[in-house]
Amino acid sequence: MNLKKLAGEKAVEYIRDGMTIGLGTGSTVYWTIRKLGELVKQRELQIRAIPTSQQTSYLANELGIPLKTFAQSTELDLTIDGADEFNSSLDLIKGGGGALVREKLVAAASNRLIIVADESKSVEEIGKFPLPIEVVPFAWEVTAKRIEGLNCVPTLRRVNGCPYVSDNGNYILDCFFGYIENPAKLDRTIKLLPGVVDTGLFISMADTVIIGTSNGLKVLSKNN
Repeated sequence: MNLKKLAGEKAVEYIRDGMTIGLGTGSTVYWTIRKLGELVKQRELQIRAIPTSQQTSYLANELGIPLKTFAQSTELDLTIDGADEFNSSLDLIKGGGGALVREKLVAAASNRLIIVADESKSVEEIGKFPLPIEVVPFAWEVTAKRIEGLNCVPTLRRVNGCPYVSDNGNYILDCFFGYIENPAKLDRTIKLLPGVVDTGLFISMADTVIIGTSNGLKVLSKNN
């Protein structure tokens, strides 16, 4: 059983005809986008979407999903995205795919954020997954030193030996804090540091998490 496919395709049921939606990035929302593409092709859904990454934009275009920009619409009905970790409070760590800043901007513009994930992403306390932090390339070494002062181990993300560059032209530091007791406080503290663009902490943003488990689907909601 493909748990990611199970969760990703289930999320499409939340989309209604005429909606403007945000499309996330990652291996689980990939299945959401593919299913959505089928419905659009069959003319069962008419929607517009804002992608959170160039990768998602390419896939949506390939599948014939109509795209738009924030110049055309500043409010989204909902966004469907993935997560690297989530807890029972629906706090998230995101950014493993490198799109955390655009993902957060799109999520913040949405009336509802739906997260799709498999059961391996469920944790009691977030922080086991290294926290991605996007930083400007200039003086990134100094920024990393400041972040290290918050009792973590920052590592510059690299691809083929070269620094990974986000769609925004920035670097990403993967920072291991261990279990994070107060995610909201840590998020605020990091964002005050010069050179930091944003963090992969998504606090009190998710409304629903759809989880693919070996026993079928499980849905967590703020109203649960």
